[in-house]
Amino acid sequence: MLKWFDAREAKAFGAALANDFIRQVEPARNLPQNKFAKKADAALAKIARDAAEFRKAHRLNVYKKAQLTNQFKWAMKEAGYEAPYIDKLTDWLVLKL
Repeated sequence: MLKWFDAREAKAFGAALANDFIRQVEPARNLPQNKFAKKADAALAKIARDAAEFRKAHRLNVYKKAQLTNQFKWAMKEAGYEAPYIDKLTDWLVLKL
């Protein structure tokens, strides 16, 4: 029962996904829109692959998914991305999990 609430791996993975995205794509205000979109698409493709691998290796319940995406969302906010963009990315990530 207690394993159900152990979300350490999920939280660490959420932070790692955000850090990968942040490292590859700076907030939009620093890049032209078309360059930002190209970098974001490449980063999101990698995140999708990583999320699929993580999902296969780990059993994610509702709580763990929430912790993972919450960690992702806060890391993106701290990096300076705009809230509507973060919400779209987080919703996208939920669908990939």
